[in-house]
Amino acid sequence: MADAATLDAPAAPTEEELMATPFVRELVKVLRAQDTHGTWEGKSDRTLLDPFILTAEQRRELPIIGDPDPEILWRMELFYNAVGVAIERETGNMVSPMMKMSHEGFGRLVLLAGRLVVFNKQLRDVHRFGFASLQKLAEQGGKFFNEGVAMVRQYPEVANYGA
Repeated sequence: MADAATLDAPAAPTEEELMATPFVRELVKVLRAQDTHGTWEGKSDRTLLDPFILTAEQRRELPIIGDPDPEILWRMELFYNAVGVAIERETGNMVSPMMKMSHEGFGRLVLLAGRLVVFNKQLRDVHRFGFASLQKLAEQGGKFFNEGVAMVRQYPEVANYGA
């Protein structure tokens, strides 16, 4: 017999529901915009997100310390750009990313709207950038999206400064 905690637990979102979240939709759009030669036209949206998924086994194979390769940096930039674009679509405020990264994979990323720092993230171990599942990818991007939208709504005069 199932206990009360099992009965009250919400069902995990389906892949279809995850793909429909504002952040994931924007990430797919940002990825598709990178395909200037039509190489990915036949690929599904879900297939395009596969490089962002890093299973526990794949993560174990990575060294603890390492330099990020350009492809990982590119994927990470696309991830945070998608967060910014999703915030922009929701709030109507232009959001610009700024990233400063050392060759060792440490740095900082900020998303700015006007004079407002909408999102601020210290980056470490960038060579291990990835998410355990599509659900984790959607949750993390959604969390950053929600934080950014809340910040713009809390300080609209700063976000609209100079607009």
